[in-house]
Amino acid sequence: MRKKNVFLLGSLQAFTALGAIPAGLSMILEPDGSGLGLPLETLQGSPFSDFLIPGILLLIMNGVLQALGAVLSFAKNTQAGRGGVFLGILLTAWICIQVYFIGLITFLQPLFFFIGVAEIFLGLRLIKV
Repeated sequence: MRKKNVFLLGSLQAFTALGAIPAGLSMILEPDGSGLGLPLETLQGSPFSDFLIPGILLLIMNGVLQALGAVLSFAKNTQAGRGGVFLGILLTAWICIQVYFIGLITFLQPLFFFIGVAEIFLGLRLIKV
């Protein structure tokens, strides 16, 4: 059971990182959102005037950290469970804050919210094993 949980957690983390890294880089390189087809109006009501800061945060929090979590998980590191819980909380918080400021604008928001919940669940299962 532990092997399946570790593999599933690592797969979810890798999937998240593979989405967040290019999206974050695009937001950093093209802060006007044109690289992702996001109009700046999307940020109305948020504390940001362009996508630079959200891109940096996305790249680090849901890109690099999720990739590191995947490495821990696939390596069956003893801290993989704790990392999964932490990264799942970060991801669900990210989505909640995003929806609060810009609204529900894509199916990816609930998808990644549920991935974050799954990371928390799997991480807790690994901690208990």
